[in-house]
Amino acid sequence: MGTADVEAVWRIESARIVAALTRFTGDFGLAEDAAQEAVAEALVSWRRASPANPAGWLMATARRRAIDAIRRRSALRERYALLAADAAVDSAVDPVAGSAVDEDIDPDRIDDDVLALMFVSCHPVLSPEARVALTLRVVAGLSSEEIARAFLVPVPTVQARITRAKKTIAAARVPFELPPAAERRERLGGVLSVLYVIFTEGSTATSGDRLLRPDVAYEAIRLARTLAALVPDEPEAHGLLALCELTAARFPARTGPDGSPVLLEDQDRRRWDGSAIRRGLAALARASTRGLGPYGLQAAIAATHASASSVEATDWDRIVVLYEALGRVAPSPVVDLNRAVAVAMASGPARALAIVDELIAANRLPGSHLVPTVRGELLTRLGRRPEARAELELAAGLCANQRERSVLLRKAATLG
Repeated sequence: MGTADVEAVWRIESARIVAALTRFTGDFGLAEDAAQEAVAEALVSWRRASPANPAGWLMATARRRAIDAIRRRSALRERYALLAADAAVDSAVDPVAGSAVDEDIDPDRIDDDVLALMFVSCHPVLSPEARVALTLRVVAGLSSEEIARAFLVPVPTVQARITRAKKTIAAARVPFELPPAAERRERLGGVLSVLYVIFTEGSTATSGDRLLRPDVAYEAIRLARTLAALVPDEPEAHGLLALCELTAARFPARTGPDGSPVLLEDQDRRRWDGSAIRRGLAALARASTRGLGPYGLQAAIAATHASASSVEATDWDRIVVLYEALGRVAPSPVVDLNRAVAVAMASGPARALAIVDELIAANRLPGSHLVPTVRGELLTRLGRRPEARAELELAAGLCANQRERSVLLRKAATLG
């Protein structure tokens, strides 16, 4: 197994491993450090012999590294004495076969562990930015570079946030457990925000040579389902789940056989996942019982797309109204940009261009490829081809995703 294989296993299993280690050691920072050491060892060991159970191998190795670290801490000798007995269990695990098998690998318990890890990462002692960065790093397994691109901030800023967050959690002695029901609502917004960003990274990758990262997106959906079951009376938990399901329903039609993006107007809607649409609509119905919040409104927009047989048959006026409502409850330049796209479909590109130009004048999305992408499309529809080509080329230069960039350059080339 090569580096790519190790990275793939880590992407899928990192949250479960770190969560189980945190419960095992009671030390959030130690758990991640031990897991990272196990990954580093895997990069060397798996080239010689591939384990039959990679996740079990990483868990067993990480536990041994955690016990070694505890042994080295003279201040934690008492804790090591309590954990030493578990070392015997680990020593019986064949590091090549990876047949680890204690309660830490129990999938039912792991679901609770991952959710507890999310609530720890979103603890009120952390700033909102730190909560999101830490959870994306530890729970979703995203790199600092990916998080930085998602939030349009420098990589050192993200790394500093994560380091400070772990130190703050240790200093505050935050327990590794699901918080009592009374405290969950206080932290729910942060957890929902994290899940949303994780899913967004999976549904439209910010970089790399793939448009979609389904493994990341489906992990967000899995966690969203778990969260909705844990807080069944919270409409926004169901709203986020609905949004994720309805968006993921389009995945099968969003890329061609070679992985190239397929635009909405060119997608074969027969390939959309009907089961995911039904699940999404059911979750949206639950979210609607007490009025729609930001995630519920976005889900309603996705549902409008899902119910249309084509782009032309889509109720764009309804989508414009929903974006206007979303802009009132959760103002954002991205919302305004998406509203401009809907306005272009409902009322023509001229009105939409005015909205985009207002965003540019206010410098609302500096450095983002999204603004010149939309502006280029609108100028194309208005017949202003040289300006449109310049905007699309600018967008391509700013876009870090190779697949999206190729589409932008191809469009620019057709404008001569």
